[in-house]
Amino acid sequence: MDTSTIQTDWKKAAVLASRALNLVTDETINQVLLSLADEAVAQSDIILAENAKDLAKMDKANPMFDRLSLSKERIAGIAADIRNVASLSSPLGKLLSETERPNGMKISKVTVPFGVVGIIYEARPNVSFDVFSLCLKSGNVCVLKGGTDAHNSNVAIVQVIKSVLAKFGLDENIVTLLPAGREATAELMNAVGFVDVIIPRGGKGLIDFVRDNSRIPVIETGAGICHTYFDEFGDVTKGQEIIFNAKTRRVSVCNSLDCLIINEKRLVDLPKLCEKLATKNVIIYADVKAFTFLNGKYPKELLEHAGEEHFDIEFLDYKMSVKTVESIQNAVDHIATFGSKHSECIVSENEQNIAYFEKVVDAACIYTNVSTAFTDGAQFGMGAEIGISTQKLHARGPMALPELCSYKWIVKGNGQTRN
Repeated sequence: MDTSTIQTDWKKAAVLASRALNLVTDETINQVLLSLADEAVAQSDIILAENAKDLAKMDKANPMFDRLSLSKERIAGIAADIRNVASLSSPLGKLLSETERPNGMKISKVTVPFGVVGIIYEARPNVSFDVFSLCLKSGNVCVLKGGTDAHNSNVAIVQVIKSVLAKFGLDENIVTLLPAGREATAELMNAVGFVDVIIPRGGKGLIDFVRDNSRIPVIETGAGICHTYFDEFGDVTKGQEIIFNAKTRRVSVCNSLDCLIINEKRLVDLPKLCEKLATKNVIIYADVKAFTFLNGKYPKELLEHAGEEHFDIEFLDYKMSVKTVESIQNAVDHIATFGSKHSECIVSENEQNIAYFEKVVDAACIYTNVSTAFTDGAQFGMGAEIGISTQKLHARGPMALPELCSYKWIVKGNGQTRN
């Protein structure tokens, strides 16, 4: 599909659309979202035809193939998510605080949209639907910069969105899809005065690049080097299921397990903990001690010696490293060195060790005897999310509708002046 129709002066158009969007009622926004959900399903054949063009250019063995792939079932799921967003309460106009000063001046703090949100993402066309629905519900205009791998899919999806906006008489510039080239990325990251915040969604390389090069404030999301620490007092049955689920549920997502840390006193249980991973052909990169206990008990063709580089990588694949430690303090040190502040888990029945892990480990989400696969806005009861923030300013962890808002101060008076 041709993208030449994209406005060259998209920045001004986005700002004007943002201003107009402030006047659109939540009722209308919900109607748009429900109509979009229906239209996504109705136009699924067209979307899938364009998605097939993207898939044809990617190796099926690439773990990103699953992220890129759409199906009628996945589009139906996306539509259900959009309807769910429509059912959520608006995050806008919420009174956060209110006070009256001695001079009679009344001051209120209320939630408002960011304005224009830029999203830079990789081979996940579902993000185009997800981001639009969340941004619209929170009163934000979105500027989408997808990767070349999913460009045909993204163009088809945005055309569906624009057709629904037009049906309701709304400005089509509420959503803009930029060209797939690097020039558009640079333009977005330098759109000072037009774009209010940029949210990158993808691997560590993409997020680091955006953070290091953007002149627009950035909320870091997505990159996850996630650990599960099997403590000296861990339960083997729980540990086996948690490790298997966290690693193999969906390997291409940011909450999947990358490194199993095991207390050396429990190395005898390591083959049992890893047993089910072999059914999914998970390659294990084990340190010297762990390799000794797995050798002969885990498929030879799936067992490798770990190098330092295997502890500093988000695999996004059927691969996992194993690190042996002498104590929980050593486990925490390893996480501090190699973690990405995303999701970290401890498997333990010792309350003192659990409390220590929860207090000392620096991450957006800390799990005790629970798979890290639950780091997800919907799983947290938020309805939906725009990403997982791994930083500490403004938002941390799953970012839902409230995190797509800022606030303003409303001051009312009756002619007061300041001496």
